[in-house]
Amino acid sequence: MLYFILPMAAGNWSRITEFVLMSFSSLPTEIQIILFLAFLAIYLITLLGNSLIILVTLADPMLQSPMYFFLRNLSFLEIGFNLVIVPKMLGTLIAQDTSISFLGCAIQMYFFFLFGVAECFLLATMAYDRYVAICSPLHYPVIMNQETLAKLAAASWFPGFPVATVQTTWLFSFPFCANNKVNHFFCDSPPVLRLVCAETAWFEVYAIVGTILVVMIPCLLILCSYTRIAASILKIPSAKGKHKAFSTCSSHLLVVSLFYVSLSLTYFRPKSNNSPESKKLLSLSYTVVTPMLNPIIYSLRNNEVKNALSRTFNKALGLRSHIT
Repeated sequence: MLYFILPMAAGNWSRITEFVLMSFSSLPTEIQIILFLAFLAIYLITLLGNSLIILVTLADPMLQSPMYFFLRNLSFLEIGFNLVIVPKMLGTLIAQDTSISFLGCAIQMYFFFLFGVAECFLLATMAYDRYVAICSPLHYPVIMNQETLAKLAAASWFPGFPVATVQTTWLFSFPFCANNKVNHFFCDSPPVLRLVCAETAWFEVYAIVGTILVVMIPCLLILCSYTRIAASILKIPSAKGKHKAFSTCSSHLLVVSLFYVSLSLTYFRPKSNNSPESKKLLSLSYTVVTPMLNPIIYSLRNNEVKNALSRTFNKALGLRSHIT
């Protein structure tokens, strides 16, 4: 996703070969060790949870509907999101390996934008899937055929590539000042831009316009889908029918709420309330915590996924006992 850009200080510029991620270096060593253990546990749970979602939805014949096709995409995206950010953050905490090369910083930022933008549009696509399933259940298999699924998945992933390419190449084409300390735990756009020694007015305009397009368009599509869904659910006469219809989209609605609330708190707060330390903490919510919660939410709130996980574990245990 794109960001509102903060002012940077002017000064003499020099060729930067590497950056230093400040991460949580201001905290005592004991606290950093605790954070390392906590983030390592979250990282492993995220990889395991999302990998299980991918494997189960691929292997179980009961989970071959379009909803689970998009859920696999979301889980793959969350794994990528974590691999881009968390390993380096863990290194800064436990090994004090705070340096990152110029190219490494650019690559990290590129994939951060790619996965962030893709998640915005993928959540909107998943909302459209729920809209068709609830509002046009009889036509759902015809509308959401394999060709449509492929096109929707491509439409979700594609916007991230031009956004990430333009944002990253433009930012890293600027000359940088002698100071190479990035006050964040990963190469995010605003803290890196503070190190630039050049006029960036057009870049700031692009970032603001891009933020509106990338964040608000999917958000509006999600709101439109759920407005139609809510209207359809209210027309269902029985309470049991309403509950069943709502339960099919409750997991997605919760995931969307977590993502957009954390995103809004991080990038749309007034600048006076947006200190670097508070932004680091808020950034953890959508870069570290939300990717861990997504598979948990879909596992706990979705009976089909719970039953599929149970069947998979039972088969694995049965196969193991048969072998032994």
